[in-house]
Amino acid sequence: MFLRLIQTRSDKATILIRFLVGCVFVSEGIQKFLFPETLGAGRFHDIGLPAADVLSNLVGMFEICCGLLVLVGLLTRLACVPLIVIILVAIFTTKTDVYLAKGFWEVLHASRTDWSMLLGSLFLLIKGAGYYSFDFSIWLNKKSWA
Repeated sequence: MFLRLIQTRSDKATILIRFLVGCVFVSEGIQKFLFPETLGAGRFHDIGLPAADVLSNLVGMFEICCGLLVLVGLLTRLACVPLIVIILVAIFTTKTDVYLAKGFWEVLHASRTDWSMLLGSLFLLIKGAGYYSFDFSIWLNKKSWA
């Protein structure tokens, strides 16, 4: 089971997607703590999420921890699952009002980073971390032991 979780292809360019997804999620997680009124608990409260303080801190920690795992390529597939959930909730909770008020094209414009993070995370969930990753190193070593 563990081998299937870390199994990845030897694609070297995957590091670019990992860098994009990891950096954005780590940055957003940190900003939830640095700017709680505008990007953390205050924002969560404004969009009507329950237990905004607790939820904001939890989401921020997941974004930082999972983002770091994606950056180094360790347990990448597992780390992408909560990131996908986080970004889907973000899209639905923040872009519905934009759609209703300003329409389809404004939602596309306002959600370009969200879609990039969603698609990048889905890519990593499907393909794995790639060549330059801890997953690949562990998988290669475990595979040679079998």
